[in-house]
Amino acid sequence: MITFGKVRWRTISKQGLKVNGGIQARAVRLIDHENNQVGIIDTHEALARAREVELDLVEVAPTSDPPVCRIMDYGKWLYEQKRKAREAHKKHSRHAATLKEIRLRPETDTRDLEIKLKHGREFLEKGHKVQFTMFFRGRQMLHREHGYEVLERITEELQDLAKIERSARMTHRRMTLLLVPK
Repeated sequence: MITFGKVRWRTISKQGLKVNGGIQARAVRLIDHENNQVGIIDTHEALARAREVELDLVEVAPTSDPPVCRIMDYGKWLYEQKRKAREAHKKHSRHAATLKEIRLRPETDTRDLEIKLKHGREFLEKGHKVQFTMFFRGRQMLHREHGYEVLERITEELQDLAKIERSARMTHRRMTLLLVPK
């Protein structure tokens, strides 16, 4: 990195773009800091113009003949690119439906079940999938029909918001029900 006055002159950027002294071409097609096409000029003259306005000369289209260079604040441009990528990631992760699990037992009290239903309703409103998992221990395995009744009540309570993706099924000592938002 070379320093001239206030501006630091980078040669090759992290993005793989050639900046300032890293530009090898003899002549370049120049776009100035106000987005005006200057035309084809000598690289040294383009660098001098960039120094005058205390900005960077960045090779934006290296494959064209002659290469296209733009006078801009390269650090600011990098910052904006990172910010756009971060925003896009935020938007993507906001819309990605995640699986939320709510765990129950066959003897879960009615008031506790209402609270778990309330949580399930909130998850479905936010667009998440909700899996209700009921665990059985010991002699509870003899009364699986009670577990099916509880999960049936859950589907009735949440039918206005959700549809069943995978109905209640038993796997070993657990029973699961998967609901997705309508």
